[in-house]
Amino acid sequence: MEDSSSPFEWPIDDETEIVLSRIRKRGKAWIVGGWVRDSLLGVKSIIDIDIATNLKPTEIVKIFPDSIIINENFGTVLVRMKDENIQSLKEWEVTTLRSESNYTDGRRPDTVNFGDSIFEDISRRDFTINAMAINSEGDLIDKFGGHDDLKKNILRCVGNADERLSEDSLRIIRAFRFIGLRNNTIMTFDSELNKAILDNVGMIKNVSKERIDSELRKIMKSKNALMILSKMEEFNVIEMIFPDLKINLDVELTDDYRVNLLLIFGNDDDIEVAKLLKKYLKISNKDESIIKFLSLNKLNIPSNNVRELRRFRAYLSDEQKNCFLKYLDGSGFDTNNLESSLINLPPLKAGKKPLIDGNILRSLTGLEPGAKLGKLKGLLHREQIEQDIGNIEDVLDLLKYIDWENSNYEEWGHMCWP
Repeated sequence: MEDSSSPFEWPIDDETEIVLSRIRKRGKAWIVGGWVRDSLLGVKSIIDIDIATNLKPTEIVKIFPDSIIINENFGTVLVRMKDENIQSLKEWEVTTLRSESNYTDGRRPDTVNFGDSIFEDISRRDFTINAMAINSEGDLIDKFGGHDDLKKNILRCVGNADERLSEDSLRIIRAFRFIGLRNNTIMTFDSELNKAILDNVGMIKNVSKERIDSELRKIMKSKNALMILSKMEEFNVIEMIFPDLKINLDVELTDDYRVNLLLIFGNDDDIEVAKLLKKYLKISNKDESIIKFLSLNKLNIPSNNVRELRRFRAYLSDEQKNCFLKYLDGSGFDTNNLESSLINLPPLKAGKKPLIDGNILRSLTGLEPGAKLGKLKGLLHREQIEQDIGNIEDVLDLLKYIDWENSNYEEWGHMCWP
């Protein structure tokens, strides 16, 4: 099938028109990929406009000198422009038309040959809904019926499904991301793709955790994320990615990837969840730290006690507090009262930092540097925060009421949460 008619006026921005015009003065150019698909779906695309051309990367750079060749062997250039006519800082991925040979590593083609046929170029793509293009007249080029598949809400491979998935194992996970393009519904796999996923799901083990992590982040951003994840569980994809974790979809996802990971994969005994997630995904040490913090503290919900609220607000970073509240929301906990109490809590008179340092305490108590002196400093800091003390004198006055000479300092409270 080849559809060469435009279903509506394509909403192409002025900057992209300039890029296309400059390329077309020396060669040919087509808009390709996800932007075309999303436009046909009638959804607001968050995807940048990608361009295919018969010009080589070196020719593109001559037209746009500020551009960067991302991968000359694969013909991809990141086009940038410095021009008084360009009001925004935008980038376009421009790729030379290609025809590819066999894949032997389950990720990249063995060789890449540049060509001049848009039909041959789109024939190497994964799914029909991604194998469409717009030519210089604004006509839709749809050799494989992607527009019709969108109307029928079906995801289908370009050509043989087994071959498409074996070329790049990540396409299995990408298939699940693409079925969630429309709000409140998911697409159906056609029978060949359905069987190919079931037959080849084990190939996911060959995909790097960096690529899996990237796809999962995109899935989590979908409004249909829970439906997609449920479908992935049905096809044993989740088990292949996270063999040691159990999934829980009885949650409300948030806009934070780390929070969502714990909501979905956390359980009553999830101290090791952060470590396992880092094992299977490309998450940073900082992200692991946030997940670990949530794992340890998800049940430590502050009460309306003003002392407790002050300590919660002062001890935790803004990022920790935000993630904690999002986790509670996703777990079904009504955080309205807690958030309101925190918002209405007046600022601390002396801020979060301790008013008393070790030198002052040493001069007043005679304690030598060590654990006891440190514990006493921590206790006074805690009381400063909880009582909202605003000056040094009032903090030191607390020493009259603390049996710091005879009591067991190991039992003293300190500035912490909980």
